Amino acid sequence: MQTQSWGQTGWTVSRLAYGGWRLDGPEGHPLNDGGVVGVRAVLSAADAGYTVFDLADIYGGGESERIFGLALRARPGLRDQVRVVSKCSIRRSGDPGPTAPYRYDASADYIVRSVEGSLARMGISELDVLLLHRPDYLLDPDEVARAFEQLRQAGKVREFGVSNFRPGQWTALQRACSRPLVTHQVQISLAHRESLEDGVLDQCLAERITPMAWSPLARGELLLDEVPGAPKLRPVLNAVADELGVTPAIVALAWLLRHPAAVMPVVGTVQPDRIKALAAAPDCHLSRETWYRLLEAARGTRLP
Repeated sequence: MQTQSWGQTGWTVSRLAYGGWRLDGPEGHPLNDGGVVGVRAVLSAADAGYTVFDLADIYGGGESERIFGLALRARPGLRDQVRVVSKCSIRRSGDPGPTAPYRYDASADYIVRSVEGSLARMGISELDVLLLHRPDYLLDPDEVARAFEQLRQAGKVREFGVSNFRPGQWTALQRACSRPLVTHQVQISLAHRESLEDGVLDQCLAERITPMAWSPLARGELLLDEVPGAPKLRPVLNAVADELGVTPAIVALAWLLRHPAAVMPVVGTVQPDRIKALAAAPDCHLSRETWYRLLEAARGTRLP
């Protein structure tokens, strides 16, 4: 797989990341298979050249991280070949007591405890990158910066970033941190194009931040016969795929990869054949004209 640099880290990584959201099965429908499917998916991704693995403390209630740890133990030496990302700050209702609501929590104590839990579940000593999963409305940038520095000094996290933040929220946190935040993970796809307009990708370009695109195929909606909210898109997606001799999924990922901010799509399928097939997306180059053709079809109207 083609590679790229990651923010200001100096790391060279795969252009696609592998996402562990469904390693334990679809949300609310765990596989209860002892991790067989998930381990196979992780190892298939590693074999296909993915070197960034994206997880979170809430995925499968922690099971996804545990399954990822099983995969690391199944293949000695794999940990040294990949970059491990995890996220925290979303807390489910009932935690820690029955009246506690679903909420976001970027308090220093919770950040540190979450990282320690993630490391224990995966059986590793250090995360390469920790992201705040959602922006806590009560987030204190100075408090978060202190937690980040504590984790870095303790050798538990190397680099930090955020997910789903507005540019202003990013700026406030970055000003409090002594080191550059290296990545911003947001929802970006042909079906979800807000980051093109709200300043997120502009900021990534200006600050040398690597944007990670979660749900780059819009949770599979881009592969339906008619894309919800964009009825003109699927015929154009199919036509471009036929012209290039690839699948519509490859075209949808290539559309993201064409952006100069070096977007890193996070692929989440657990099917080994699809994991391998999608790894070819960085080899699919879209012309400027084709990129805009797809954008126009997704918008349903020409640009102003």
